[in-house]
Amino acid sequence: MNEIGPVDYMIVAFPGNEFRGEIAPALAELVEAGTIRIIDLAFVGKDTDGEIVAFEVTDLDPEVREGFEKAGIEVSGLFNEDDLMSAGEELEPNTSAALLVWENVWARDVAQKMRDAGGVLLDFERLPHEVVQAAREAVLANA
Repeated sequence: MNEIGPVDYMIVAFPGNEFRGEIAPALAELVEAGTIRIIDLAFVGKDTDGEIVAFEVTDLDPEVREGFEKAGIEVSGLFNEDDLMSAGEELEPNTSAALLVWENVWARDVAQKMRDAGGVLLDFERLPHEVVQAAREAVLANA
C-alpha cells in the first residue's frame, strides 16, 4: 500500500464575509504541478446575529465554485458537522472561513524514506508569516 505524504489542515477566516475565491487559481496551480492534493474543503460562516451556517463548494457563488472545481477539489466529507460548527463558534460575527485539508505530494517520497529508515516525527510546527517577515526585516536592518 502506498503511503500518502504529510497532510496539513488550516482554517482561514475572512472578516466581513468577503470570501471571493481568489485562492482557487493558486490552489489549482499547486494541484496541477503535483505539489499538493486537496483532500477536503468546506466553509463555515457566522452572520451578524451569531448564527452559524456550514456550506460546501457546491453552495458557493457559481464563479467562485467554478474556480475551485478547476482546482480539482473534490469534497470528501472529511469535515463533519461538529467540526464545522466548532470552527464557526470561534468566528467573530459577520465572518466566514474556509477549512482545507491537503496532502503535500511533494514530500511523499522523503516522508516514506524517513519512515522506512525508522524515523519518528517528534515535532512539526509552521512558523507564522508575520514571525518570519519580522525576522527577515530585522536581519536586513542589521546588515
